[in-house]
Amino acid sequence: MNPATAAAHAAPGGRGEAMFDLFRRPQGRSRARPDERAVIESARISELAVDGKVAVVYRWGGGERPVLLVHGWESRASRYAKTVARLVELGYSPVAFDAPGHGEATGDGTTLLEYRDIIVELHRAHGDFEAVIGHSFGVIATYVALQHGVRAGRIVAISPVPDFGYLVDSFSRAARLSAPADRELRGRIEREVYPGERDMWTRFSVFHGTAGLHVPLLVVHDEDDRAVDPGQGARMAEFFGARLVTTRRFGHLRILGAPQVVAEITEFVTAGALEPGRKTEVVAG
Repeated sequence: MNPATAAAHAAPGGRGEAMFDLFRRPQGRSRARPDERAVIESARISELAVDGKVAVVYRWGGGERPVLLVHGWESRASRYAKTVARLVELGYSPVAFDAPGHGEATGDGTTLLEYRDIIVELHRAHGDFEAVIGHSFGVIATYVALQHGVRAGRIVAISPVPDFGYLVDSFSRAARLSAPADRELRGRIEREVYPGERDMWTRFSVFHGTAGLHVPLLVVHDEDDRAVDPGQGARMAEFFGARLVTTRRFGHLRILGAPQVVAEITEFVTAGALEPGRKTEVVAG
């Protein structure tokens, strides 16, 4: 979810039902790109029911050393095509999905809890993951799933959204909401999107309940990201004592297919944790 773009969609004035709708329904459904189709068509495709909707699951490889890939808001599994292809070459078994309202899945919207439930179910089906790779909203979904028993040997966080509160804070600033309007938005999210979820502003975070989580982590963030402040990647890397890779000129989306980034990700997944706190810079060609 891009808070700045979302604020623009909420015109006029960033108020009313359109504003609230941005937190439960993607504003567009992206299509698979031509260079992604061959990888997607090579997958074993199945469906997974979640809260009355149907997610679409993609599997490659023979099941050995499963790696889960979690897409972001208004994105889809196919965006990981280059990483999937490389992992298959290296003997891993990637697993990805289109969440409801995304890609080829049904429905017109989804929630963080539905992402969590999909990840939990895929963990039940495949066992512990060698790694989980998440992008943007998929990063916070990964960590919420970890709070519910999902286990992974390594985690890659790309352009990470660290907590749900960040999304609302960023949106409120971009839309220039008044304090009463901000409170109204938060109240509707609590009552209508996440009813009964006590302390959601604390629990829906990569930092909640994971301070003692000793899982090797790689954070990748582009300094030209206009959707998620690059400082959030640095914040996450510092909190976990993780390695931070900073890229240039890839932005929020192109980073997923950049060959240099795919190489960084697969090296980390296959070689294990590298020196904590080490920073590198990948420059777009």
